[in-house]
Amino acid sequence: MMETALTAFVTLFVIVDPIGLAPIFVALTQGVPEAERRRIAVRACLVGFGVLALFGLAGERLLELVGIGMPAFRIAGGLLLFLTAVDMLFERRTERREKNVDAAHEDTLHVDPSVFPLATPLIAGPGALATMILLVNQQPDFAGQALIFAVMGAVVLSALLLFFLGGLLERVVGSIGINVITRLLGMLLAALSVQFVLDGLRGVGFLAG
Repeated sequence: MMETALTAFVTLFVIVDPIGLAPIFVALTQGVPEAERRRIAVRACLVGFGVLALFGLAGERLLELVGIGMPAFRIAGGLLLFLTAVDMLFERRTERREKNVDAAHEDTLHVDPSVFPLATPLIAGPGALATMILLVNQQPDFAGQALIFAVMGAVVLSALLLFFLGGLLERVVGSIGINVITRLLGMLLAALSVQFVLDGLRGVGFLAG
């Protein structure tokens, strides 16, 4: 059970990337009073948690409705996560996030960024949604599935804490430190994504168990 929790936490933490989101949160809420900044952080994390939980609960049923099997989704999800890992390694994900920030930052004083772009697509993005479906589907019993939701909640909570400490984190770690951490997490995510693809190939009988 501990191994399952650790694997799920690492996977979701790498995908959501709370450390990388902290400076983006600071940029989106620049000039906002501290009390309102905290409310934005709480709203963003609550909405992100809700979206991730919804896909964890109903994602497999949605796949069944459109005729997609779990082995195929594991392969597709693994490929999606691998692309995310490549983006992290070559700094392309940061560029896309900055474009989202620019789009939402045109009128920060009048537009609440908690739902877009913070909750989605930054916290509950395509990679995180796919990961929740895959992780929940791998658990055969209620206890295992509840553990995945608890781990997801811990990851979102870590994002909330880093939002609160965003300005301090940016000053202490610096842009170079954040880049180093992002690349290390990208390498780990690449390995995890390959494992998802291998599991999917075994599910369709392409590889021996």
